[in-house]
Amino acid sequence: MVDYIIVGLGLAGTSFAEQLLAGNKSFVVFDDDSQQSSVVAGGLYNPVILKRFTKVWRAHEQLKKAKPFYARLESKLDMRFDYKVPVYRRFASVEEQNLWFDASDKPLLEDFLSTKIIQKDHSCIEATYGYGEVLGTGRIDTESLVKAYTKYLNSRGLLIREKFNYELLELSENYIEYKDLKAKHIVFCDGFGLKRNPFFNYLPLNGTKGELLTIHAPALKINFVLKSSVFLIPIGEDLYRVGATYEWHDKTNEVTEKARQELLSKMETFIKCDYKVVDQKAGIRPTVTDRRPLVGQHPEHKNLYILNGMGSRGVMIAPDASEQLYQFITHQSELDEDMNIRRFDKKYKSLNQ
Repeated sequence: MVDYIIVGLGLAGTSFAEQLLAGNKSFVVFDDDSQQSSVVAGGLYNPVILKRFTKVWRAHEQLKKAKPFYARLESKLDMRFDYKVPVYRRFASVEEQNLWFDASDKPLLEDFLSTKIIQKDHSCIEATYGYGEVLGTGRIDTESLVKAYTKYLNSRGLLIREKFNYELLELSENYIEYKDLKAKHIVFCDGFGLKRNPFFNYLPLNGTKGELLTIHAPALKINFVLKSSVFLIPIGEDLYRVGATYEWHDKTNEVTEKARQELLSKMETFIKCDYKVVDQKAGIRPTVTDRRPLVGQHPEHKNLYILNGMGSRGVMIAPDASEQLYQFITHQSELDEDMNIRRFDKKYKSLNQ
């Protein structure tokens, strides 16, 4: 008997496993590398939606939890994951400058938006109207983090590298059984794999495919994240991530020429230098219709839980959501209403009448 089974080891599963270790709970994790959204993520923690200059949902609360969380992981695993890098929003017009100033005066955004227009002459970037700087930003190397944490759990015998078979899960009032395991609770952090989960597939997780490029551009030489029609993220050694696409129909992890051309054509509207594409990756983001996470307890089976639906902001949301779920299970604390899956109880009842 263990306290928990976790299904899935992306950012959500990693964050919840850390909660369990801190609480001295016993657990095992099932993961088969089938979900790639955490590995291919850009990894930015950015509290502002830069298309509309609006605040990210629960940005203050999320950053308060996220930054110490990644610092602890760096210390535990003796690796660097958190790169403090500013985000510059390239302005395309005077109108965009004015919208930025209007947004920076709003109480919810004044902590995050610099009121100074940054002018940088750069032969490789077309930025006639300058940039606005987002404060308190950075990049998490999610691929290195997930790989290192996978190795960490595996070395301690806490990871089972196989596909979880939902049909073999047996439910009892006070515990669950899976093959030769018994556990008091099971938490599904299965990303887009939720679509195959018979206990939680009533939830409106759509999934959007995202593709990222990595380019080598020796002449570019920027030490900030550049946001224009796409993000350009420096990752060292003259390499930059370019992304990301949003595709609602294709639900595979296969890279496409269409996405490659879309990203490059957008990038070339503001980047004027030689480059070479050296990598391309794809994954399905676990996105939800109302753009809020899926966290909470199954409507009927009280030892089944879900931690999912982080979308494109998993690096910010996962530490906060995992702590809330842990406190909910352990101490019966209230979950934030916006993320609690009880908001879909009516849908569950209508499907199970």
